[in-house]
Amino acid sequence: MKKKPKKGKKDTTKTKVPDFVPNVDNLDNRSKRLTISSADIADQKLSLDGEKLYYLARYEKGYNLWVTMPRTNETKVLAQMDAPNGSLAMSNDGKTLFVLAGGNIMKVGVDDGKVTPVHINTSMELNTAAERDYIFEHVYKQVQKKFFDPKLQGVDWKYYHDSYAKFLPHINNNYDFTVLLSEFLGELNASHTGSGYIPDFPDRDQTASLGLLYDYAAGGDGLKVVDIIAGGPFNVGSTKMKKGDVIDKIDGEAITADADWAKLLNRKAGKFTQINFHDPKTNEQYQEVVKPIDPNMESYDLRYTAWTKRMEFLTDSLSKGEVGYVHVESMDDPSFRVTFDKVLGRNIDKKALIVDTRFNGGGWLHDDLATFLSGKEYLTLRPQSNKTLGGESLNKWTKPSCVLISECNYSDAFIFPYVYQELKIGKLIGMPVAGTGTAVWWETQIDNTIYFGIPMVATYGMNETHATENHQLEPDIKVNNDYNNELAGEDQQLEAAVKEMLKEIK
Repeated sequence: MKKKPKKGKKDTTKTKVPDFVPNVDNLDNRSKRLTISSADIADQKLSLDGEKLYYLARYEKGYNLWVTMPRTNETKVLAQMDAPNGSLAMSNDGKTLFVLAGGNIMKVGVDDGKVTPVHINTSMELNTAAERDYIFEHVYKQVQKKFFDPKLQGVDWKYYHDSYAKFLPHINNNYDFTVLLSEFLGELNASHTGSGYIPDFPDRDQTASLGLLYDYAAGGDGLKVVDIIAGGPFNVGSTKMKKGDVIDKIDGEAITADADWAKLLNRKAGKFTQINFHDPKTNEQYQEVVKPIDPNMESYDLRYTAWTKRMEFLTDSLSKGEVGYVHVESMDDPSFRVTFDKVLGRNIDKKALIVDTRFNGGGWLHDDLATFLSGKEYLTLRPQSNKTLGGESLNKWTKPSCVLISECNYSDAFIFPYVYQELKIGKLIGMPVAGTGTAVWWETQIDNTIYFGIPMVATYGMNETHATENHQLEPDIKVNNDYNNELAGEDQQLEAAVKEMLKEIK
């Protein structure tokens, strides 16, 4: 029996620490989130003793350095950084974290969270001509290793290598170099290749948008407004702006016929901007303050939404409400979610469906779309009234459909209509699509402003010996949209699709 220590004397008897025996049973089902909540995690590091987890997390604007104790769940911000991105490295003694963020390196003490910038004063001499020579040779070799056809579609690759290499000594910038690479890769006669130059100019000029369309032929001072784009800065109930009004000033500076007015909106996206305009019929003057938007938001969001709304309206009016319409913007998960929602939402009671894939640049969604559109009804649902209220399959489209295609379809937007036609789900309507059914490897170079692509995987139809690449997909009903008809607000391909669907549901 262990003896009690005498009063006044310290017990120096050591308690033996039991050996740690980890429980490794059923590990597959024993997962646990270590952070207090879900967030965008850029990087993480565990302390040397395993008692603390450090991680860069973004909950709102930027990434901050957090620390959590997995055993107690105690969590706090170790260092407030609001970094645009970041990665972590730990010192050998575990007492310091190094954070690489936004092109800077910072040292953070793990005990006090003190942030100290790491100043680097050095220089590097870069032989850009030699670097471009290296990239050119790298591209040449990578194509031979990774191109989907080991015979390179019969191209004498060495011949083109030697021919294009002669121009390298005469190139002194990356823009021209990537043009050369694109021409070189273009000799393969394949899709999903070429090169690009993507420099970063953080202080570049950018003309913000007011979400308006103008009459550039009007001439004279000011800007005549011909339309207000839905969702734009002036598409609000409180505005006095209307079609036909003329914008006179932007932030107090007059718009004149002899000067480029776009400079008045340079770098104004998201900033309060004063707009003076008047009604030319009454000469009534107005002054309003709005926040201009990023030009890409207008081009790719607002105008796209306006176009799809017009297509939905035309389909509804031409079919008298019997045919539904959906446009698949891209071959990706967000587009599929929108398609699923619109088809089985607002179009659930339609008798037929037009699936528009025109101007779709691709992705990887062909199987999901083909499966979704090839549903078969195998049960009907009837309540006590014995009136049929629908049927299974409830998560697929089971009624007639057709697909609109055009010369702008590319990549998986070629594969999907190819599959749709092969499975005889419905008819293709529009214009032929170039055979571009390959999967690509896009590779950023040692100079990360340069990239190039290699089509690595080809697709083959069943019982076909040749790839779909370079084999044109023909529509079942060929319709070309006349330019003048489009300017008049018509869409001949859509009209043909509506007529075809109305035939099928009669």
